[in-house]
Amino acid sequence: MSAQNGNGLLKGKKGIIFGALDDRSIAWRVALACHREGAEFALSNAPIALRMGALDELSKETGAPVIPCDVSKQDEVDDLFSQVKEKIGNIDFILHAIGMSPNIRKKKEYDDLNYTFYQQTLDISAVSLHKILQSATSTHNMVNDGGSVVALSYIGAQRIFSKYSDMNDAKALLESVARNFGSRLGDRGIRVNTISQGPTKTSAGSGIKGFDGMYEFAEKIAPLGNPSADECADYCVTLFSDLTRKVTMQNLFHDGGFSTNGISEELMYDLQRLHEQDHNS
Repeated sequence: MSAQNGNGLLKGKKGIIFGALDDRSIAWRVALACHREGAEFALSNAPIALRMGALDELSKETGAPVIPCDVSKQDEVDDLFSQVKEKIGNIDFILHAIGMSPNIRKKKEYDDLNYTFYQQTLDISAVSLHKILQSATSTHNMVNDGGSVVALSYIGAQRIFSKYSDMNDAKALLESVARNFGSRLGDRGIRVNTISQGPTKTSAGSGIKGFDGMYEFAEKIAPLGNPSADECADYCVTLFSDLTRKVTMQNLFHDGGFSTNGISEELMYDLQRLHEQDHNS
């Protein structure tokens, strides 16, 4: 779907998008898709990420204000929503696309974690969703009835991918927070879901050791192949729209079928070929 051919699915809706860094990031592509579909929104990321990224460019393209926020600090989250309310009013959707592991960055193995780093991983990547939703729905009560919240997850919440390390734990906690809030906000028609996105060539994903191997493995298993950031953005649009009013508390796999497929003919062929090469060498 091109940027010029929106269907007005989000016309009149307002929201906030957390986590856009550069034009490869999923949150960036979600912002473009929401703009295409007629939404108004604010953008937010940590101050250090704003210095590293190019969010001003996205702000100019979409007309969205940029509000810095360190989501590990409750006072900053509360101040953020005060500013959002002042700049665009109450909101209809939230995208949580925040994840970071100091242990992975420092190449710490799972059985040798730095526990200070571990707490930071959980706080930034998962507890932040709780802080954001508590502030938005309780402290400020600024999510409209019928609103929608989406957080980006990964199959590491259910299955262990060794190089994903403590982020496996963080995504499991993230999905639990989403279910808990989805249960509590249902009487207002507010949906809370997570999208378990397949491997995607973003700046964050590419920073994980062994990512290229993970990407190729998933590409061979998934019948539809790995999803792009733009395809994930379109999926987010459907969840923010009124077309999914009864979808909540779900972890929705957007992975080309990887999570359900056991093996593929292509992978079996490759493994057989390697076996024969080893046997003949």
